[in-house]
Amino acid sequence: MRTYLVTGGAGFIGSNFIHYMFDRYQDAIKIINVDALTYAGNLSNLEAVAGLPNYKFVKADITDRKVIEKLFDKNDVDVVVHFAAESHVDRSIKDPDCFVRTNVLGTTNMLNAAMGAWRLSNGKFIPGKKFLHVSTDEVYGSLPEEGGYFYEDTPYAPHSPYSASKASSDLIVKAYMDTYGFPANITNCSNNYGPYQFPEKLIPLMIHNALEGKPLPVYGDGKNVRDWLYVEDHVSAINHVINEAKLFETYNIGGNNEKQNIEIVRTIIDVLKELLPEADPRRANLSYDLITYVDDRLGHDRRYAIGADKIRKDLGWEPKTKFVDGIRKTIIWYFENQDWMERVTSGMYQAYYEQMYGGKL
Repeated sequence: MRTYLVTGGAGFIGSNFIHYMFDRYQDAIKIINVDALTYAGNLSNLEAVAGLPNYKFVKADITDRKVIEKLFDKNDVDVVVHFAAESHVDRSIKDPDCFVRTNVLGTTNMLNAAMGAWRLSNGKFIPGKKFLHVSTDEVYGSLPEEGGYFYEDTPYAPHSPYSASKASSDLIVKAYMDTYGFPANITNCSNNYGPYQFPEKLIPLMIHNALEGKPLPVYGDGKNVRDWLYVEDHVSAINHVINEAKLFETYNIGGNNEKQNIEIVRTIIDVLKELLPEADPRRANLSYDLITYVDDRLGHDRRYAIGADKIRKDLGWEPKTKFVDGIRKTIIWYFENQDWMERVTSGMYQAYYEQMYGGKL
């Protein structure tokens, strides 16, 4: 039985990864989920697997050296899948220290614990071990509007405290691979969307606000471009990298879905109108008039676009989900899980939302 230690497994991508793995491998794997359960960590994301004998949840901060080392001491971990990170640009602008602590120091702590458990007396590592560091395309900076793509050899040029902290964590992993021969891979993905995404991010925020007839805050002129990746496609790519990629390789993972932010918002309104019954009172409020332009984000990158040629060539992976299909599946999931949305949009999130957007709308 292969043992996976998943950090940040109660978050958006991490919980989708855990579901994906149990759906496919069932009793052939064991998963230890380590999550600090900050605002974006939600154990209700994993209710369906919580009772499995080969699943274990540990509430812990990845910067806690003693706890992380103890996990490696007590478990023969084969694969670390490192999702845990502070990941929202707006929050990083308000509180950069938190991002450095979690993303840089936390990643270093995970590397040290894994190296202590896996490294042999001769300096080599136990065969079959792997540390997969999950990162972002934001480390590359911004692309011109007229074209170009991020490739694995694109120089890093982060512009926000968030992307700088992720770039730093990537470089720490690269340094461990180069210095110690540490068994790792790095993936850099484009913007994810899908089930269980915390509603501070663009797509779930717009779905939630549109259903309540609230303003839809769009930064600047709304023409910033991102490549959108359905989360199930992303976790399938991660599984490919775990099982098939040579050690020390980096892979960009993209969705082949470049969209302006304003396109995203309009598509969400259109799909909601398509899916809601005529008699549903929420349908009457759906209009592009809900779109409200707000002051642009500080240091807002204009365009991201992933060149995913390498993962397609090396591992045979390509995204399967077209953007409109993914949005439709995402909205249907939120319809079917409105109690989840109600729980996560109460309390701390409401206070945060007012802080970020209350004075702008």
